[in-house]
Amino acid sequence: MAKATTKAATAKVEEFAADAQKTMTDGMEKMTKSVEEIASFSQGNVDAIVKSSEIATKAAEGISSEVSAYSKKAFEDSVAAAQDLASAKNMTELMEKQTAFAQSAFEGFMAQATKMNEIYMAAAKDVSAPLTERVNAATEVSKSFGA
Repeated sequence: MAKATTKAATAKVEEFAADAQKTMTDGMEKMTKSVEEIASFSQGNVDAIVKSSEIATKAAEGISSEVSAYSKKAFEDSVAAAQDLASAKNMTELMEKQTAFAQSAFEGFMAQATKMNEIYMAAAKDVSAPLTERVNAATEVSKSFGA
């Protein structure tokens, strides 16, 4: 009878050990999977930041080019206007030329300001797109934790 009891106890201990090992293995697999998912998600965040930075850099280059081109044109227009003003034959003609130049310069400035606003808005949208995607992904992940 002692032998049977020992055999039964040994079987129970072996069963318990096997169950404990299976539970531990399952837990480790789940933990490893979770760590891999977190690492993958984090890499996605880094990729989004890099992409956003690249877009911002290109946008800044484009904005710089646009400002430079406008500044050059405005300077050339001012030089041409000064030459035109110098050719005025009387005060009335001078005032007419000066008024025409001022109106033209103001209209050009307003058109450029509108254009720059559109460029900035498009750049902001493009720069924020990769980050917005990651926020949406984070929202989806957090919903899965709640489910």
